[in-house]
Amino acid sequence: SRNSADPLAAILHTIFFHRYFSSIAPLTRDLLDLTLPAIDDVDLETLIDQKTIQLVRAMQSTHQQRGRGQIVVQFSEKKRRKAYFFGKGEDEVCWEQWTLDVTLATPRTETDVIKVRRAMEKSLHKAALKIVNIVNREKDHIPPITTTDANPFPYAVIVNPKPNDSWGPRMGLF
Repeated sequence: SRNSADPLAAILHTIFFHRYFSSIAPLTRDLLDLTLPAIDDVDLETLIDQKTIQLVRAMQSTHQQRGRGQIVVQFSEKKRRKAYFFGKGEDEVCWEQWTLDVTLATPRTETDVIKVRRAMEKSLHKAALKIVNIVNREKDHIPPITTTDANPFPYAVIVNPKPNDSWGPRMGLF
């Protein structure tokens, strides 16, 4: 359901707002009692919507530990390969990864709804501040932009990655 995915979408938008190096029209979104940054980009918006809904659906199903899930955002750069094997002569190398551990709350009563809303506001606020602190502090690892492509750094959003997948530098959020 769309509503359950909103706080997660807001956090993903906040990450992309700071790591999307194309020229963008910045937007703000109001959610709960916060105003958060977003990006005016239809493709990104669609991707974030699809992935957040996919995660919420997975968390509502019984295949995994109910109510818990993970979403990962990766930013890569295209590196030219030294030797040409088969296929393309470029590798994508991950230079930053954000891992979000997500818990789905299912309030049973009106009182629960109020409590959950307060807790959600708190954790959303905390996450937004943490993102801003991280992006302001961690800049030295961002690769130089060497392309005129609209978006110089390919990105991926992965829902519930397999535990044995391993990538570059990790930035845990929660």
